[in-house]
Amino acid sequence: MARIDHRRVAALAYDGLGTFELGIVVEVFGLRRPEMGPNWYRFRVCALERGPLRATGGLFVEASGGIAQLAKAGTIIIPGWRVDDVPPAPLIRALRRAHARGARLVSICSGVFVLAATGLLDGRPATTHWRYVDRLRSRFPKVRVEPDVLYVDDGSILTSAGSAAGIDLCLHIVRRDYGAEIANQVARRLVVPPLREGGQAQFAAKPIPPDDSPGLARVLDWANAHLDRPMSVDALARRASMSPRNFARRFKQATGTTPHRWVLHQRVLAAQQLLEQSGRSIDRIAESVGLQTAATLREHFRRILKTTPSAYRRAFFVSARRPVAAASPSGSSPRR
Repeated sequence: MARIDHRRVAALAYDGLGTFELGIVVEVFGLRRPEMGPNWYRFRVCALERGPLRATGGLFVEASGGIAQLAKAGTIIIPGWRVDDVPPAPLIRALRRAHARGARLVSICSGVFVLAATGLLDGRPATTHWRYVDRLRSRFPKVRVEPDVLYVDDGSILTSAGSAAGIDLCLHIVRRDYGAEIANQVARRLVVPPLREGGQAQFAAKPIPPDDSPGLARVLDWANAHLDRPMSVDALARRASMSPRNFARRFKQATGTTPHRWVLHQRVLAAQQLLEQSGRSIDRIAESVGLQTAATLREHFRRILKTTPSAYRRAFFVSARRPVAAASPSGSSPRR
């Protein structure tokens, strides 16, 4: 079987298309990025139906090719779907064939209904917008629906929650293909955080709390600048001039996660960047990000990133010098 180039990305356009979901995909994978060199993603939009397609907001979209073009893609993205409509058989066959030859299948928001209709999600984890969770479970009971996450990466099939969670998933794909530093560059250009902690449960029909903790942002900035230091909730709360209980509550409201999990994520992210950009030993990196020992760093890498620090460095250290040398976090060779 020929090697699949996951950098060949195709997005599906269809009648009733959501322009925001498609726009996310275009912005991350279709925007020209000369600073990334010649090996950035190659992107196209493939139309399900002929002719100009109606999109939300009174717009029309016309793609350059039909779904036959999906046969050439290494990553296929379904940016939403008409949840009450059964996907047409030619599309289902095209997605099954693509998956069988090794292509990645990706859905944003309600696009998971298309992937579920292929049967490829049976027995596998997936997510969707919180409004559609019960409908997905009812219609496709064999799918292991994860309702409280922003996205699910199950290897060859990736799904995201509500529309904006598609940004999180697309940045995750860039991080998986090119490393943390390149994903951070793309996030900075989008003016979004490179990775959000927490899940979509925090966004489900809850009022936005008033921002009565201006000290919280200062504490987060301080924590990021001093990851090598011990950080208890009590110590962070004192810096925010709050009680530990109130600090933990406000922190969860603002970030969707606990102080402990947030600090751990920042430490792992900092370790990723140092592995990409420096020749420091793994012991020194672990110490400099507050994880103290290489064994602790390896434990968190295995749990969070499904790889080891050494394998991550082999995959991405060169990409820190040549930003778009694509590689897999599993330590496989860069794709040609």
